[in-house]
Amino acid sequence: MKHRRISKRRAAVAGGGILAVVAAGITLQTANASTETPAPAPHTLSVAKAGNLASSLTESLGADSAGSYYDARAKHLVMNVLSQDAAQAVEAAGAKARVVQNSLAALKSARTTLKSDATIPGTSWATDPATNKVVVTADRTVKGAAWNKLSKVVDGLGGKAELKRTQGEFKPFIAGGDAISGGGGRCSLGFNVTKGGEPYFLTAGHCTEAISTWSDSSGQEIGTNEQSSFPDNDFGLVKYTADVAHPSEVDLYDGSAQQITQAAEATVGMNVTRSGSTTQVHDGTVTGLDATVNYGNGDIVNGLIQTDVCAEPGDSGGSLFSGDSAIGLTSGGSGDCTSGGETFFQPVTEALSATGSEIG
Repeated sequence: MKHRRISKRRAAVAGGGILAVVAAGITLQTANASTETPAPAPHTLSVAKAGNLASSLTESLGADSAGSYYDARAKHLVMNVLSQDAAQAVEAAGAKARVVQNSLAALKSARTTLKSDATIPGTSWATDPATNKVVVTADRTVKGAAWNKLSKVVDGLGGKAELKRTQGEFKPFIAGGDAISGGGGRCSLGFNVTKGGEPYFLTAGHCTEAISTWSDSSGQEIGTNEQSSFPDNDFGLVKYTADVAHPSEVDLYDGSAQQITQAAEATVGMNVTRSGSTTQVHDGTVTGLDATVNYGNGDIVNGLIQTDVCAEPGDSGGSLFSGDSAIGLTSGGSGDCTSGGETFFQPVTEALSATGSEIG
């Protein structure tokens, strides 16, 4: 199935202002320390190579590592560390180092506190390496006693967390790649995959929980559910039952398609593109990882990719990709593609692993 482009939105790289301050600080420090050897310039890296280097450094630094993100403008990997010795090791490996206050263990502890003390519908939280904090977001439904409770919990976490407000309402985009429908509902096809040599496709789990048999935009029945996971996760696997084309590509809504050859992990700062049947194609940036979103009614989803890409009802299950790499499946969020907003995505790598399928 093909996916065509009619609109596109570029978003600023998260943490750009922080990067500028850090870079200025390094320049000044080097200028005032004439007896020291200047730190080597960070290497120019692709997103994939930055991700590989981040994994390697995280493993070698151990507890001294405090997260990382990709500066898409400069094409540098930025590593948060807890000591100057660790910073030197990072710079020697070709990344930019930032000495920060909060360890990953401290941020994980903050998330545990939020889960136990502030599980409130209409909230989300994700670790943001650019600010070295857990960013907690409340939608417009959180008010009164719920808002006061949330504020108190976040304040109690001190410098490990910050609270933000979004004007929209967090909800699964259940209505949105190419349109697929069934049982009076509509979602979007995410990625074509194979399992045991047979053709399948991935979409959102909240879609496959509501709909079991799927048709394409012409009304032809094309598939039935094989596996579904929602809440906690948000992915579904559908087996093709019709003899239709199922290329490994995403519709760009301009008469062309983006070939998809692999799946990749998201990196904070990564430039990404989303395709969905309601709002078609929009661009943005990954702003957080391992996000938890409380959609209400007990529907809490964990481990999501947070972005500043817009989406609307009908885009659910649609493709998030970067170049030829599959990144995520549209889960939900707030706002729209007129005023903007934030959208959360189920990581594709987790969905592939859980379903035993592969891109192709």
